[in-house]
Amino acid sequence: MSTVDEVLGLGDDALIAAQRLAEWTTNAPELEEDIALANIALDLLGQARMLLTYAGELEGAGRDEDALAYLRTDREFRNVQLTELPRGDFADAIVRMLFFAVYQRELYDRLLIGPDARLAEIAGKAAKEVAYHVDHAALWTLRLGDGTPESHRRAQEAVDRLWPYTFELFEGEVPREAWLSTVDGVLAEATLTRPADEDARFRPTGGRSGVHTEHLSYLLAEMQVLHRAHPGASW
Repeated sequence: MSTVDEVLGLGDDALIAAQRLAEWTTNAPELEEDIALANIALDLLGQARMLLTYAGELEGAGRDEDALAYLRTDREFRNVQLTELPRGDFADAIVRMLFFAVYQRELYDRLLIGPDARLAEIAGKAAKEVAYHVDHAALWTLRLGDGTPESHRRAQEAVDRLWPYTFELFEGEVPREAWLSTVDGVLAEATLTRPADEDARFRPTGGRSGVHTEHLSYLLAEMQVLHRAHPGASW
């Protein structure tokens, strides 16, 4: 049986990633991509709902998915810091999606054969979605990295900027080697350079224990304002 904090971490990852990705609605570089990113955000939101519902049941305090999403402070969230970083430009969105989606794929593959039947069921439902997220992010990473000099520059800057935050993904049970193999392959094909591990002296951590960047507070303020302004309202 998984612990409440473990399941909250997975649910919060998906929820915050969904909220951040949804900020691209009407802002993507082309209409088709606008729709694609919105659909990926909805996939992540669906995963968050299943995971937060399970976390609430494990907690046994009567909190449902809405209470856990809208009525916790930033210090009570358990997401990794990668998911909460500012939206940035389009290259940031794509590189972050690549890093996070490959991690989720490895995570769900492990949960599918793990001892927790409920998490295995959730992972089974999310597996096809995550496979598409990986493919979509990889295609766009190639398009940006091996595109124009400007798109290459921005993609490389996004890789350099986000790389230190990837180490936190592997503080649990997911092995880094399989993730690294996929990510390295995509970056190499996209003519992008992966920062050397020995150069990454700055490795932010603490999200799983409630230590976050200032950016999460602003994200939660926007996400939670309606629910907090009208507690108990129904539609």
